[in-house]
Amino acid sequence: MNETHDPALRSWVESANVAGADFPIQNLPVGVFRRRGTSEAGRVGVAIGDAILDVAACLDAGLFTGEAREVAAACRVPALNALMALDASAMRALRDAVSRLLRVGGDARAERARASLLVPMAEAELQLPAQVGDYTDFYASVHHATNVGRMFRPDNPLLPNYKWVPIGYHGRASSLVVSGTPVVRPRGQIKPPSADVPRVDRTQSLDYELEVGAFVRRGNPLGTPVPLARAEEHLFGICLVNDWSARDIQAWEYQPLGPFLGKSFATTVSPWVVTMEALEPFRGPGPVRPAGDPPLLDYLRDDGDRARGGIALTLEVHLRTARMREQGAPPACVSRVSFTTMYWTFAQMLAHHTSNGCNLRPGDLIASGTVSGEAPDSRGCLLERTWRGQEPLELPGGEVRRFLEDGDEVILRGYCEREGAVRIGLGACSGIVLAAP
Repeated sequence: MNETHDPALRSWVESANVAGADFPIQNLPVGVFRRRGTSEAGRVGVAIGDAILDVAACLDAGLFTGEAREVAAACRVPALNALMALDASAMRALRDAVSRLLRVGGDARAERARASLLVPMAEAELQLPAQVGDYTDFYASVHHATNVGRMFRPDNPLLPNYKWVPIGYHGRASSLVVSGTPVVRPRGQIKPPSADVPRVDRTQSLDYELEVGAFVRRGNPLGTPVPLARAEEHLFGICLVNDWSARDIQAWEYQPLGPFLGKSFATTVSPWVVTMEALEPFRGPGPVRPAGDPPLLDYLRDDGDRARGGIALTLEVHLRTARMREQGAPPACVSRVSFTTMYWTFAQMLAHHTSNGCNLRPGDLIASGTVSGEAPDSRGCLLERTWRGQEPLELPGGEVRRFLEDGDEVILRGYCEREGAVRIGLGACSGIVLAAP
């Protein structure tokens, strides 16, 4: 915690001071943007209210000095990888300098030059935050794992390994897309229970998955595990992730090797990365393991992670159908859940990921898996929310959903709040379903 977290800070960008704003001066998430309608190269920006601070423009204007000036030089490129490769102290230096430029009573030069330094978000085209070399999706919500298990194995919902080892699979990095990118309904090989042979058809069971992603900061050499006590040093920040899933394709293909074409057609990532520094006021104890659960193995146990591995993050899923858009109706919130319900922390996921010597690199993405709670309205996907379609979800206008239909828009949102701290948000992670060609 430092002065950038001070709840009394206000910005001269007035939209950042609105109660409930996602991007107050205490947040300062980073992303990549360019002016809409131009062919200019993307560059790193900092979200503040409804605007973007152009870091490279600040550098050119001579507004950074010392270490912050050196760090800002990594922000001229259309990806955060160079920034992510630096030590945590480097990001703290840049965050401190940006906070001083944007706060009331700070460095007045930025306010005077606001026309050349700020780009309205409405005039910006946001891009993927990083060039993701590898993407790993975990299965870290015990409630999600239990619900899915009950559908297929009512008498034994959790497999024997679940509470011993963080389960994950290697996802497809090439089909990661930034929020706002349409998602085409995929086709695939499907075998309904009543059919003797499979057929190739468009999925009838398209689903979303509410997830949180963590970007890797510094990597580790091949063959060198990262101990849990040092794992946080390798985490840069978090975003929202929608791991779109074709459940009928997935059901036929996933045994014995797990997810493949039912997942790889698209995964949506929110454009703003909320840094680990910004999350400091919202850190707390990691997951509480119920009595009777197996003890953590040594490499997954650390007092620091147990005390500070959790994040007070609330997540929401909003759904807006084509009819709702035509009628001007707002999206309907269909799920709300706390990230504190997770069974494994991001540090444990990273430590386990590298425990065999696997090398991670700056910009790699680790996703939490679907985040679900105990109550029906806290379930993070339609597979659970409608219990495989057996309990249809009724929307405010009378429409009913078992799974997603063409024209449906899914919007994920997340925010951190805690008494004594200013609420910060992750922005939106959205996508509209397009019909299969």
